[in-house]
Amino acid sequence: MPSIRLAFPAALAATTLALLGTGCAQSSTGVAQSLKVPAGFQVNLYADGFKKPRFMVVASNGDVLLSDTGAGTVYVLPDRNRDGKADGKQVFASGLNQPHGLALRDGYLYVANTDGVVRFPYKAGDLKASAAPTKLVDLPGGGGHSTRTVEFGPDGRMYVSVGSTCNVCEESDPKRAAIWVYDADGKNGRPYATGLRNAVGLEWFGGQLYATNNGRDQLGDDLPPEGFYRVKQGGFYGWPYCYTTQPGQAQVWDKDFGRKSADTCKAATPAFALTTAHAAPLGLAFYTGKTFPAAYRGQMFVALHGSWNRSEKSGYKVITIDPQTGRVTDFLTGFLRGQNVVGRPVDLAVAADGSLLLTDDGEGRIWRIQAR
Repeated sequence: MPSIRLAFPAALAATTLALLGTGCAQSSTGVAQSLKVPAGFQVNLYADGFKKPRFMVVASNGDVLLSDTGAGTVYVLPDRNRDGKADGKQVFASGLNQPHGLALRDGYLYVANTDGVVRFPYKAGDLKASAAPTKLVDLPGGGGHSTRTVEFGPDGRMYVSVGSTCNVCEESDPKRAAIWVYDADGKNGRPYATGLRNAVGLEWFGGQLYATNNGRDQLGDDLPPEGFYRVKQGGFYGWPYCYTTQPGQAQVWDKDFGRKSADTCKAATPAFALTTAHAAPLGLAFYTGKTFPAAYRGQMFVALHGSWNRSEKSGYKVITIDPQTGRVTDFLTGFLRGQNVVGRPVDLAVAADGSLLLTDDGEGRIWRIQAR
């Protein structure tokens, strides 16, 4: 069967974009060459030309679906000739309200817009939506943290996270700073976990729900560290009253906020792993492919979007976390050069060929990481 090739901008690899925070410009090829990964890995450009690429999901036939919040669009990015680069970018659906989280389940593509979850009929290989979206869940839109994430659990239910409206406050809407669970059709919604200021990344692995979380600001460069959580039904994870300073240790009362008391923190489940404050962990993926060395299989990969309010920038890289021990290790660096930024990691997905895809909304690109 002949390969399918879609229209795509010319000179893909030579596209030149301005470096953030500098007065020069560098091509995607130049950035790829300067990204640092462990020995035995390489990085290449998978696709570019996006406004604000965020989350991905991989269909059963290997097609990559991508949300672009800046364009209000969901794209399909096939690689039918299997050369490690997208054949093109096809608009699956447009006119969406800041689409972010994506999930595939039982013949549907679920899209988490800022104001609700919608779904489209979808089968592997579809390049364009065959029907208008059906809205399943209303969510509070915008307001501080505006992205929404949707993920299905092994129980067939739909898990949806919504961030807070503020840095630190007591929310009036119970859907804020929480994860809710719904039936697949959006019915029977109820709180699943609370006290998560902005749990952007959600992923089930080994029967356990994991989440990244963005900690509060305005406590200096080093407080609180960013946290990673094993999430349980009915769990409370601290915000806005407490935060974790040591992995697995009791949370600390937020004296600066000063609401409730230190006793409140006794009920707060601590993060099992931490990284530098303000690094902004977003998407995560467990490596389930077969082409990385065995040591990486089952490891949690997390994209650190990068700080905006730290005297020395933090984040701007991909880390691995051992889900058993909580050990954190740098995996991909090079988006931060001194204090100059040349990319902002967002989300990770394991591609059909075993490579790891990484969205970069600072430069509108998707990178592909593969073992040589």
